[in-house]
Amino acid sequence: MTDFVQTPLEAVRGIEDGATVMIGGFGVAGQPVELIDALIEHGAGGLTVVNNNAGNGDVGLARLIQLGRVERIICSFPRQSDSWHFEEQYAAGRIRLEVVPQGNLAERIRAAGAGIGGFFTPTGFGTALAEGKETRRIDGRDYVLELPIAADVALTKAHVSDGVGNLTYRKTARNFGPIMAAAAARSVVQVDRIVETGALDPEAVVTPGIYVDTVVEVPVASEEGARA
Repeated sequence: MTDFVQTPLEAVRGIEDGATVMIGGFGVAGQPVELIDALIEHGAGGLTVVNNNAGNGDVGLARLIQLGRVERIICSFPRQSDSWHFEEQYAAGRIRLEVVPQGNLAERIRAAGAGIGGFFTPTGFGTALAEGKETRRIDGRDYVLELPIAADVALTKAHVSDGVGNLTYRKTARNFGPIMAAAAARSVVQVDRIVETGALDPEAVVTPGIYVDTVVEVPVASEEGARA
């Protein structure tokens, strides 16, 4: 049953040191910044973070990395023009990195949520990313075995929740949210607003409430903010 709480800090309570935390977002689009800020205030450290990239600028995930709370990160794009906090931590040997091609990352997360034990993909075969992994030739093509990525907690952002945790998303802010919610033992979601049960068109629901454990409403400051 979905629990509705009043503040982001209340939503992240119980996240322990050393936890594996999935964080939604494609860059800043759909990144649950308020939940990340609450996680920083909460104080958990030694985290393994699963995300598409390694933070942007000085806020959200980047701030979590800057403070030394992330011990290991699994992502597709660790380096970009504004990922200076990750680069500093990595150069100093204070954070470990596992690079995963974006499609593989999404499928490994999805596999965990679907209960799939692993899958073979040609992506990464013959590169350093396949070192130490099982390979197989299927119909004349070479593949590498990739294993699921699960997490203790997923922190994601959605647009609207109803009274039982069914979620809709806004355009590209959807990105990794649905598969992360399914792949984590506990799914924590910040939403722009909460509506009464029955107010959402069932055809528009992307994440069923069965995958959602905790919801907190974080209203956007303006219509412009809703586009993030």
